[in-house]
Amino acid sequence: MRIAIAIFVPLLATVPAAAGQHTAIFSVPDMTCPLCPVTVATAIRHLEGVVSVSTDVNAKTATVVFDDDKTSTAAIAAASNNAGYAAALVKEQ
Repeated sequence: MRIAIAIFVPLLATVPAAAGQHTAIFSVPDMTCPLCPVTVATAIRHLEGVVSVSTDVNAKTATVVFDDDKTSTAAIAAASNNAGYAAALVKEQ
Protein backbone atom coordinates (compact mmCIF):
# COMPACT_ATOMS: atom_id res chain seq x y z
CA MET A 1 0.00 0.00 0.00
CA ARG A 2 2.84 2.43 0.67
CA ILE A 3 4.13 1.98 -2.86
CA ALA A 4 0.76 2.97 -4.33
CA ILE A 5 0.63 6.08 -2.17
CA ALA A 6 4.21 7.02 -3.01
CA ILE A 7 3.42 6.78 -6.72
CA PHE A 8 0.04 8.52 -6.52
CA VAL A 9 1.10 11.58 -4.49
CA PRO A 10 3.71 12.81 -7.00
CA LEU A 11 1.12 12.50 -9.77
CA LEU A 12 -1.19 14.88 -7.91
CA ALA A 13 1.55 17.49 -7.81
CA THR A 14 1.69 17.55 -11.63
CA VAL A 15 -2.01 18.39 -12.14
CA PRO A 16 -2.19 22.04 -13.25
CA ALA A 17 -4.37 24.41 -11.27
CA ALA A 18 -6.85 26.75 -12.91
CA ALA A 19 -4.46 29.66 -12.41
CA GLY A 20 -5.69 31.62 -15.42
CA GLN A 21 -9.35 31.46 -14.46
CA HIS A 22 -11.04 34.70 -13.42
CA THR A 23 -14.57 35.85 -12.70
CA ALA A 24 -15.80 39.20 -13.95
CA ILE A 25 -19.09 40.97 -13.37
CA PHE A 26 -20.37 43.31 -16.07
CA SER A 27 -23.13 45.87 -15.91
CA VAL A 28 -25.45 45.47 -18.90
CA PRO A 29 -28.05 48.22 -18.40
CA ASP A 30 -29.93 47.62 -21.67
CA MET A 31 -31.15 44.15 -20.62
CA THR A 32 -34.85 44.82 -20.15
CA CYS A 33 -36.76 41.78 -21.41
CA PRO A 34 -36.58 38.01 -20.87
CA LEU A 35 -34.73 37.45 -24.17
CA CYS A 36 -32.02 40.06 -23.57
CA PRO A 37 -29.99 37.89 -21.16
CA VAL A 38 -30.11 35.00 -23.62
CA THR A 39 -28.70 37.19 -26.39
CA VAL A 40 -25.93 38.56 -24.15
CA ALA A 41 -24.97 35.13 -22.80
CA THR A 42 -24.92 33.58 -26.26
CA ALA A 43 -22.66 36.31 -27.63
CA ILE A 44 -20.21 35.96 -24.74
CA ARG A 45 -20.21 32.13 -24.78
CA HIS A 46 -18.91 32.15 -28.35
CA LEU A 47 -15.58 33.58 -27.17
CA GLU A 48 -12.75 31.10 -26.79
CA GLY A 49 -11.77 30.82 -23.14
CA VAL A 50 -15.20 31.54 -21.64
CA VAL A 51 -15.99 28.84 -19.08
CA SER A 52 -19.46 30.00 -18.01
CA VAL A 53 -21.86 32.93 -18.26
CA SER A 54 -24.77 33.76 -16.01
CA THR A 55 -27.01 36.75 -16.53
CA ASP A 56 -29.50 38.49 -14.26
CA VAL A 57 -32.10 40.62 -16.02
CA ASN A 58 -33.28 42.18 -12.74
CA ALA A 59 -29.79 43.22 -11.64
CA LYS A 60 -28.82 43.92 -15.26
CA THR A 61 -25.53 42.04 -14.88
CA ALA A 62 -23.57 39.31 -16.57
CA THR A 63 -21.13 37.21 -14.55
CA VAL A 64 -18.46 35.52 -16.64
CA VAL A 65 -15.89 32.91 -15.65
CA PHE A 66 -13.08 32.92 -18.21
CA ASP A 67 -9.48 31.88 -18.88
CA ASP A 68 -7.42 35.06 -19.11
CA ASP A 69 -4.84 33.28 -21.28
CA LYS A 70 -7.49 32.98 -24.02
CA THR A 71 -9.70 36.06 -23.66
CA SER A 72 -9.98 39.33 -21.76
CA THR A 73 -12.57 41.50 -20.07
CA ALA A 74 -12.30 43.90 -23.02
CA ALA A 75 -13.14 41.11 -25.48
CA ILE A 76 -16.07 40.00 -23.31
CA ALA A 77 -17.46 43.54 -23.16
CA ALA A 78 -16.95 43.89 -26.92
CA ALA A 79 -18.91 40.66 -27.58
CA SER A 80 -21.85 42.02 -25.60
CA ASN A 81 -21.54 45.41 -27.30
CA ASN A 82 -21.50 43.73 -30.73
CA ALA A 83 -24.73 41.93 -29.82
CA GLY A 84 -26.33 45.33 -29.13
CA TYR A 85 -25.96 45.43 -25.35
CA ALA A 86 -23.35 47.80 -23.94
CA ALA A 87 -21.40 46.14 -21.14
CA ALA A 88 -19.07 47.73 -18.59
CA LEU A 89 -16.76 45.87 -16.23
CA VAL A 90 -17.89 46.30 -12.61
CA LYS A 91 -15.62 43.85 -10.80
CA GLU A 92 -12.98 41.25 -11.60
CA GLN A 93 -11.79 38.53 -9.25
